[in-house]
Amino acid sequence: MQAQARRWRGAGTRIGFVPTMGGLHDGHLSLVRRARRAVGRSGRVVVSLFVNPTQFGPGEDFTKYPRNLRRDSELCRAAGVDILFAPAAAQMYPPVQALSTWISEDALSQSLEGRSRPSHFRGVTTVVAKLFNIVLPDVAVFGAKDWQQAAIVRRMVRDLNFPVRIIVAPTRREPDGLAMSSRNQYLTGDLRRQAAVLIRTLELTRQRVNASPKPVDSELLKRELRRFVERQPDARVDYVEFFHPETLAPVARATRGTHMALAVFIGKTRLIDNGRL
Repeated sequence: MQAQARRWRGAGTRIGFVPTMGGLHDGHLSLVRRARRAVGRSGRVVVSLFVNPTQFGPGEDFTKYPRNLRRDSELCRAAGVDILFAPAAAQMYPPVQALSTWISEDALSQSLEGRSRPSHFRGVTTVVAKLFNIVLPDVAVFGAKDWQQAAIVRRMVRDLNFPVRIIVAPTRREPDGLAMSSRNQYLTGDLRRQAAVLIRTLELTRQRVNASPKPVDSELLKRELRRFVERQPDARVDYVEFFHPETLAPVARATRGTHMALAVFIGKTRLIDNGRL
């Protein structure tokens, strides 16, 4: 992959890159389309498919994460992807006992997902840096559903001088508003219906904030929203947070322009979503 990328770069061909863990859906394909627009018809688009073990914590869903290389390959071919890069874990990492170099972002990664999943972002930044060094992209496209992840990758690129332009594309949603996610495949029957509570919570919060003549106390709003979500019989809130969209710094009062993120367990499936108020 790296040798091919170097040949492309040597010929002046622009490379667009979409890193994924597979289980592809139209949200991923929208990122592919955005990458194609960024590099043009003469450019090349690479999609990586790698379920990265270092970003999963103990007891998380690494072993059951959706894997269907044949289907993902067909989707990529139909979408005009030039290369699907699908390495094995043994190709990406040396034996665990020999892995001693990590990339850690120490500011933006401390809240939200970083608080709930302490080692998660160290795995994300390390594997993204490795993929950037392998694929050598001019442009990389991430989805806004993983807002904190995109912010951290941007910070890593800035701090470590990666010559990569980061594009954050809008979240794609199902007809009922649920953010597209590979983990949605875990949801069956009534659990799938209950999962729509995430987008309803975002919409309710926007209404609440927009209707208020003054900023709304964040802690009070969090308690209200937790009660709202957990009216669903199989829903459990991990977190609801209000923060500045760029610095991710928490805000004491929510107002228009504040960003909101939430993580909710629907049964055993953990889902995330976010949006600007």
